[in-house]
Amino acid sequence: MNSNDTLIPFVAVVTDIRVDTADIKTFRVHSLDGDKPLKHIPGQCAMLSIPGVGEAMFSITSSPTNEDFIEFSIKKCGCLTEWLHRIEVGQQICIRGPYGNGFPVEGALKGKDLLFIAGGIGLAPLRSVINYCRHFRSNYGIIDVVYGARSKDDFVDYEEIENEWKKEDGMKVHLTIDRPQENWDGHVGFVPAFVKELGFDTTKTVILCGPPIMIKLTLEELIKLGFENTQIFTTLEMRMKCGVGKCGRCNVGNKYVCKDGPVFSFDQLDELPDEY
Repeated sequence: MNSNDTLIPFVAVVTDIRVDTADIKTFRVHSLDGDKPLKHIPGQCAMLSIPGVGEAMFSITSSPTNEDFIEFSIKKCGCLTEWLHRIEVGQQICIRGPYGNGFPVEGALKGKDLLFIAGGIGLAPLRSVINYCRHFRSNYGIIDVVYGARSKDDFVDYEEIENEWKKEDGMKVHLTIDRPQENWDGHVGFVPAFVKELGFDTTKTVILCGPPIMIKLTLEELIKLGFENTQIFTTLEMRMKCGVGKCGRCNVGNKYVCKDGPVFSFDQLDELPDEY
């Protein structure tokens, strides 16, 4: 069932729960009649709520090209997310949305070589974009993914990365963990230094998401490599609250993240106060 009014929650059901890490689970959601609950574009978010518990905004992590369901990868970090991590398949939840502008998959990204850079749960918002580009493979050039986590056990969607992404023609995946670990023979080190070490061609368009300090330091390395701010996109979906520009809690300068974003290029962010 689709809602024509993004302010009105509608009831959906959790049909699958995948454990990604010790504190991250991916929830598959259908409408009550078994259809896809809503349509979205890569990078958009939706509000999930449990009556009597609370509500919060989460990135839709499945690709719009999936016609059967939507997914959310959720890190346990508060009252609502702790409750969500305790639910079982069959639980009903409320959804409203989608919200936000999404990534420019039919604009600035189309026809370009793409570089996705993620840290930790920062892969979740990018997964929708990556799988959209994989589905419409001929519309995009070479795809590189740089993904870092604290340890091998903290990678989100690790099986999909190993079994699908790494095996796809024209796609390269570069994984790194923060510190050495037994049974890990891949790269060890933080994402910004890894990006510098890999030294990517500056013709690529970059999509960047992760913890604020990772974004800051990675952006510095990209600029040193010769990338322009206009080539680099990120998402500020964690600032979104009401989703419709009414509460004012996502306001930065003259922008509302929920209405003008959450996806911005870094040249757009340069025009805003240093509050994000």
